[in-house]
Amino acid sequence: MPNAQTQSPLACDLTAISADERAEHVLTAKQLFQETTALRELENGYALRLPNDSGMVLGVARFIDHERECCPFFHFTLEIEAEGGPLWVHLAGREGVKDFLRAELGAQVKPDVIRAANLL
Repeated sequence: MPNAQTQSPLACDLTAISADERAEHVLTAKQLFQETTALRELENGYALRLPNDSGMVLGVARFIDHERECCPFFHFTLEIEAEGGPLWVHLAGREGVKDFLRAELGAQVKPDVIRAANLL
C-alpha cells in the first residue's frame, strides 16, 4: 500500500487521457451519474445503483477504465446482483475520497436521489 508520500493527490487529472478519450469519458460519466437511481453510503465512499442492462455494464466498464487513469486514488467495485437485480458501482478510497465524492455526486446526480440518500 502506498504511503502518504507516494500517493497521488486527491484531484482529477483529465490530461492523463487523450483529448478524444476525454470527451467520451466526460459524456459517459455524465450519463452514469444521471442514470443513478439510488446511492448507498459506504465506510470510505459511496455505491451508485444503476440499471442492469448490457449497455450500462459496458458504459461502467469504460468509465472505470478511464477514471482509474485520471483519478488513481479511487477503488472501484462492480457488483451485479443475480436474477436481473441491480448493478452497483462502488467508488471508494483513502481518507478524503468520501468528501471528494460527496461534492461530485451532489453536483451531478439527480436531486431526488441525493435527497433520498440524505447526502446533503
